[in-house]
Amino acid sequence: MLDELARAVTGHCPGFWVESAVPRLSLVAADEAPAVVDMMYTPMLCFVASGAKRATAGDHSALVEAGHMFVSSLELPVTATFERLPYRSVVLTLDEQVLADLLLELGEAARLPEPDPGGVVSTPMGPELIDAVTRWVRLLDAPRDIGPLAGRIEGEILYRLLGGPLGPVLRQFALADSHVTQVRRVAGWIRENHASPLRVEAVAAMATMSTATLHRHFRRATGMSPLQYQKVVRLQEARRLLVAGDTTAAIVGERVGYASATQFNREYRRAYGVPPAQDAVRLRAQLLRTSARRQAPAVTAVQNASA
Repeated sequence: MLDELARAVTGHCPGFWVESAVPRLSLVAADEAPAVVDMMYTPMLCFVASGAKRATAGDHSALVEAGHMFVSSLELPVTATFERLPYRSVVLTLDEQVLADLLLELGEAARLPEPDPGGVVSTPMGPELIDAVTRWVRLLDAPRDIGPLAGRIEGEILYRLLGGPLGPVLRQFALADSHVTQVRRVAGWIRENHASPLRVEAVAAMATMSTATLHRHFRRATGMSPLQYQKVVRLQEARRLLVAGDTTAAIVGERVGYASATQFNREYRRAYGVPPAQDAVRLRAQLLRTSARRQAPAVTAVQNASA
């Protein structure tokens, strides 16, 4: 069954990452071992059909292999390494309203949240779920079926997940007053305002938590404190700007929120092993080689918002 799902992904994913014609369905395919890649996970479910990928965020690190799936409940800056190739996966972008409507239909709207799970949870896929995900991808073979059937199959996938190990985090994702939702709100604000000074007291008030409570739940979900999260987001954005644009490291550091060029260079080198300008030259060369081999957009792997 996994082989069939992997073939379905291959048939519709000519590049590293493809957003498909099916709402909230994206496909990932990697045949060569890329360098370690910075990614910003968005709220999503990822079903791995072949290969294996390790994702690291702060203190958290997880290896997700073929036949397994994982859920990310918030925007999470990660470092991804493809440890076994070829890699094929299916990504379902989570939608709060879709999940909330399904919970209402199932009569679970008043159900209390379970204990707060971490931001990324991984578990094996069962055969019924693999079959549903494969049928969802196969809709791309029959575009006329997408409108009538895509939402129904997505609902089936979510229904099966709600009854399994990922159910708690999915319920918390859909509930407005859950800790997952409150942490997601804070993480989203930090990402959108990463260049601004961060006052932990202010974002704790945004989440209606004390600073100690926010710190505990935020670290549980992300593997980082809010300030560490901001630093990783700043450095990922700086790296993207350096690779994509013709500008200097000093200007980039200022754009992402560093008042001191010395501090920016020091933290960048600590994160990536080399100074910003040298790293940009290295990454451009790698991406050009990848582009030449794949004949695909060169910056996809660096700029992708999720995987």
